[in-house]
Amino acid sequence: MLIIPCPKYPPYGYGYGYGHGNRNLVRVTSVSCLCCSGSPKASTSRRSLLLLPTALTLPAAPSWAAPPDGTGPVLDTTITDRVFMDLSICPTYFRGQGTQEDSPLCTDAEPMGRIVLGLYGKLVPITVSNFKAMCTGAVGSSYKNTLIHKVLPGQYIAAGRQGKREKGGEVRPPITGLKPNTETVESRAFMLEHSRPGIVSLCLSENDDDDDIKLDPDYHNVEFLITTGPAPCPQLDGRNIVFGVVLEGMDVVRQVAATPTYKAGERIKLFNDLAEFLGDGRAENARALWDRPLKSVFVSDCGDLRVAKPSLTPSLP
Repeated sequence: MLIIPCPKYPPYGYGYGYGHGNRNLVRVTSVSCLCCSGSPKASTSRRSLLLLPTALTLPAAPSWAAPPDGTGPVLDTTITDRVFMDLSICPTYFRGQGTQEDSPLCTDAEPMGRIVLGLYGKLVPITVSNFKAMCTGAVGSSYKNTLIHKVLPGQYIAAGRQGKREKGGEVRPPITGLKPNTETVESRAFMLEHSRPGIVSLCLSENDDDDDIKLDPDYHNVEFLITTGPAPCPQLDGRNIVFGVVLEGMDVVRQVAATPTYKAGERIKLFNDLAEFLGDGRAENARALWDRPLKSVFVSDCGDLRVAKPSLTPSLP
């Protein structure tokens, strides 16, 4: 049953129509008006109803919409893998040149602690597989000795930026082994929300990789972020792929989030916009420094964390 405008005295009255049709178009076969004179069940022709300004076209529900009973699609957030990241901080901002991948970014680094991440391997298996490979270094590149390059207080911290290795602290593009991530075009991969602190997601809308690297046919996005709270980050929803959660070490994440960062003034931002408009490539390099910690926070170690399953030995009499 549909509520439709009165065909005789629009828009002052309304009536009830009965009809049939497919999902997108309903043809009303009869109508009972509540305000027309005469019989309360006055009818109008099918032709006049089809010519009404209201076309009675109902949009199709999206494939991911919740069923009529209010339940949404079931997302399997089973934790299939665990990885760890040890974070350290340099007393000053690190400006490395030609740093070796296996050497620390500074000799006087102070350990901040370890974070343990649980990964949703059943929900987004490709994203999890690539992230895990970058943690173990099985693809010729690793997050080890790379910077936490962005800190937005109250929102998130980001790491895994790919850039020129001679700058130091940036991820070297993976050589081989990473899978093409087809999940970046699957709607199901974007359904989880950044609703609380400790959410781990693949940076898509917030990606900071060098443009030259993005143009490489073999480019793989491995940049990730961790929400810091205390509030949700709805601006990240539907634009980045949630693939895990912090299991241990949220105190370390909050400690990183409290690190002072470089904030560009309004005048600097205006000059940067003008330089970008004029085609000055230095504008992008300058923006890469915005929101960076004033002290270098980096991943001093990372890898796969295997949890031994308890074995039950039968007790003999």
